[in-house]
Amino acid sequence: MTYPLSNDPSAIVEADRAHVWHHLIQHKPFETIDPRVMVEGKGMRVWDIRGKEHIDAVSGAVWTVNVGYGRKRIADAVAAQLTKLCFFASASGTIPGAQFAQMLVDKMPGLSRVYYTSSGSEANEKAFKMVRQIAHKHHGGRKHKILFRDRDYHGTTIANLSAGGQQERNAMYGPFAPGFVQVPHCLEYRSDDGGEGYGQRAADAIEAVILREGPDTVGALCLEPITAGGGIIVPPKGYWERVQEICRKYDILLHIDEVVCGLGRTGTWFGYQQFGVKPDIVTMAKGVASGYAAISCCVTTEAVFEQFKDDTDHLGYFRDISTFGGCTAGPTAAIENMAIIEEEDLLANSAAMGVRLMDNLKDLSQRHPAIGDIRGMGLFAGAELVTDRATKEPVSEKQIAAILTDCMAQGVIMGATNRSVPGFNNTLLFAPPLIATADDIDQITGAVDTALTRVLG
Repeated sequence: MTYPLSNDPSAIVEADRAHVWHHLIQHKPFETIDPRVMVEGKGMRVWDIRGKEHIDAVSGAVWTVNVGYGRKRIADAVAAQLTKLCFFASASGTIPGAQFAQMLVDKMPGLSRVYYTSSGSEANEKAFKMVRQIAHKHHGGRKHKILFRDRDYHGTTIANLSAGGQQERNAMYGPFAPGFVQVPHCLEYRSDDGGEGYGQRAADAIEAVILREGPDTVGALCLEPITAGGGIIVPPKGYWERVQEICRKYDILLHIDEVVCGLGRTGTWFGYQQFGVKPDIVTMAKGVASGYAAISCCVTTEAVFEQFKDDTDHLGYFRDISTFGGCTAGPTAAIENMAIIEEEDLLANSAAMGVRLMDNLKDLSQRHPAIGDIRGMGLFAGAELVTDRATKEPVSEKQIAAILTDCMAQGVIMGATNRSVPGFNNTLLFAPPLIATADDIDQITGAVDTALTRVLG
């Protein structure tokens, strides 16, 4: 056999079938059907190996390609940088690393230090290690517990799964790391305690957990600004203000996981900025470079950073490394990605097209009683499907899969909650690239309209 393989579609598909272990998918069906192979993308659209065109309503299927496909300026900048200096361990600096760190913190008032890693899971892992080391160095090891929220997701490592509120993502991967404690979700639609003041009551439930565990044992609270894979849950009015108040009251670090919401998804640079929150630690990945290179960041306040500056303790600094945090492709791509967002005013477009998306979904809910709840912000929305609006009984996962399949046949790649929360994997997910136009939004929701009619009647 000669290498590389020819570009013959059948040969590529067979090589994929025989040797590639795909993410998040059961491979048994590939014994009788072909795996999907994507080959090209431009703007909002991608083409598979058979030449079929699709509009991408979920930014690369995992909410990543914020500025769209085919951005030559990013590829060219990365190529030039890799030719000049591809990598150097992050104990030293690089020009793109310094430049992007400055650009990034300029968008994040109150934060000042950027720790480079290469995935969202890794960025969150670094944050957890910072919290644990602070506990040992400054609190006798006692203030080590990390709180996380039901339905939130923070990554794939054992520590991240230990801090994961999605039971089906965690299933069969235990035992988990100790010191991670769950707090309740804040989805009013699925709460028995909704109505006036629900946001504050949902936050008060976090304080109850803190008091039960002992405030002197809790080091950090890790939350998504808007719960993503757990069902697109926008925290209700009053929630974030009360959460921040609780963290300050008990000297608990507030860690915001922006892996999905960061870099414009909600219409601001970061999701937490929609709520006036002042976090101590912010983690991000996905949209940081829109998938053009692997990069993630753990960003902290100067106060957090200062707790590791102590040359009297030979173990007192942050003794951690991320090998590919030293790859210069990541920050180089991130610089161009951020420049594109600014130059094309994609934050404003995300906000404006987000309004159109929500308006379209509201129109669909008038025609489809299966739509029980609609929630979202910017180009980030969810439609929870039920068999009955009164009982709120979720539609089956089989029905959700049929809707996604129908949309795919129409040339629209849609997403949905998947193997996350038992019995509640019933929310359609919308997260198109920030370049989406009104026509793009209409095409996406039009496909969902047709699929709902054909699958649910």
